[in-house]
Amino acid sequence: MSICGVDEAGKGSVLGPMVTAGVLVADAAELEGLGLRDSKQLTPHRREELYGEITHRWKTAAVIRTPAEIDSRTGTMNAFTASCHAAVIRSLTPDIAYVDACDVNAARFGSNVRELAGLPKLQIISEHKADDTFLIVGAASIVAKVTRDRLVDELSKEFGNLGSGYPSDPATIRFLEKYIREHGYPPSCARRTWKTVDEIIARVSQQSLTDFF
Repeated sequence: MSICGVDEAGKGSVLGPMVTAGVLVADAAELEGLGLRDSKQLTPHRREELYGEITHRWKTAAVIRTPAEIDSRTGTMNAFTASCHAAVIRSLTPDIAYVDACDVNAARFGSNVRELAGLPKLQIISEHKADDTFLIVGAASIVAKVTRDRLVDELSKEFGNLGSGYPSDPATIRFLEKYIREHGYPPSCARRTWKTVDEIIARVSQQSLTDFF
């Protein structure tokens, strides 16, 4: 029997992609002793070490969605995330999948993922904070986080310091304000439909009017 865990990184970010990753094992006990925890609680160096070990020892899969793809989605962000979880599961074809539910209704999220995955015999366990509860989801969280961090690092080489990409990060907000002030529009690495971007555009426009008068 094969088991996979699925988690995503960057769902709430205003800059950069969302990465959804999965890890497939024959027995969840294989992961014991690695010191796996939710990737957010680990240092970047330790995450990198665990990423190398996980990807070397087990089959993994990742789905990367760009800001443009996120902006052009037709449904809610939760539905979009469920489709990404389903794509990872289809790639790994497990018997059982543990997923970190991003919907307030964890059971509904699991049902949506199962339907979208199109695997009739698939068993889904969908829980909030599953990356804290299940080692297999913690492993997926690490793969997703490291993959996204590397992509954000690449974007930083192109655009300059982006910070973490999250609206709560002052460095991210400073970058967006500076870019929009200088160019008059958001950068391609931004999710242009995000409220944060609208608010910064409005704020920069108001500042420009004040400067004019």
